[in-house]
Amino acid sequence: MVTNPFILYGYESEKYFCDRKAETAELKRLVENGNNVALIAPRRIGKTGLIENLFHQKDIASHYYTFLVDIYATKNIEEMVLALSTSMLASLRPRGTKVMQQFVGLLASLRTGVSFDALGNPSWNLEVGNIKQPRTTLDEIFRYINEADRPCIVAIDEFQTVSTYSDTNTEAILRTYIQHCRNAQFIFSGSQRTMMGEIFNSPSRPFYQSTSAMNLGCIPTDEYTKFAQGHFASTGKCLSAETVALAYQRFEGVTWYVQRVMNELFSLTGQSEVCTPEMVDIAIGNILRANEFTYQSTLFQLPPKQKELLIAICKEVKAQNLTSSSFIRKYHLPGSSSVQSAIKGLLEKNFVTVSLGVYEVYDKFFALWISSLHRAS
Repeated sequence: MVTNPFILYGYESEKYFCDRKAETAELKRLVENGNNVALIAPRRIGKTGLIENLFHQKDIASHYYTFLVDIYATKNIEEMVLALSTSMLASLRPRGTKVMQQFVGLLASLRTGVSFDALGNPSWNLEVGNIKQPRTTLDEIFRYINEADRPCIVAIDEFQTVSTYSDTNTEAILRTYIQHCRNAQFIFSGSQRTMMGEIFNSPSRPFYQSTSAMNLGCIPTDEYTKFAQGHFASTGKCLSAETVALAYQRFEGVTWYVQRVMNELFSLTGQSEVCTPEMVDIAIGNILRANEFTYQSTLFQLPPKQKELLIAICKEVKAQNLTSSSFIRKYHLPGSSSVQSAIKGLLEKNFVTVSLGVYEVYDKFFALWISSLHRAS
């Protein structure tokens, strides 16, 4: 039972998924017509939710095997193959023992990591150490995909991660397998626009011009307002349009942050009460206080020069020309070489994102918390 309709993690059902009708239809049209898709948008806009919504469409669910693989945390091809294997088995598990056993039966290279219960249901006990021959395991996975009794849709989330692997041949290996895969369409989802652009638009890269590009923007404010007001009204609560507009503006329409604020506002609003714009700051304050210990620990663990630069970017909100003398003087930073080193570290740790030369702190709540500490300075 869903007690708060503003879902923060995972996918519940279309009822709790806001809009994206045109985007879902477009993504569906592309894959049904044989296109692989590069889906590009900043993190927390709702790429994964869109893919999940596609996978839950009745005609997609009944006709395809669908796999969603998140490789964001992977560091090499072995970890990527492990993520692919475990995600595929998890997707096949609800379809019954026979389907799972067909998959496991083809993965001879991973037999030592699989056990079966009394009913013959396979269970993974896999670790990266089980992936001794990633090319062999990849070959088995793609053999399964090609021989599956239904066409497949494979979505690889945060696909730009493959370009950070030390094995620079990973893109070429994947491209070869995908090029010869006749029983599946692939969705390559990514949040780093520049890196995704290089992968799919650079003539020197293996995936050059191999996909249809699809960019995902923010949900229109009027659509999100209808969605939010509808959920409040269905439980006897009232939500003003001005309240939604304020929350939307504070976080520039980025879906997850607006949804997080709405989740808090819903819990703050009693039966038959009205949720007003004044409550938005209360909701944000509650969220920041709930995460304060984590934020304090995170900031404490950063090297001093990275911490100084992170605070400066928070104050600037959207920072440019970090190594310029004016930016360095304004925020009393060390020399440009120290700033270059610090921003490299912050980008590698995903504290900061950059797009078209504009730097922002990735976690908008963390940025607000830091700004509140240094407002007077």
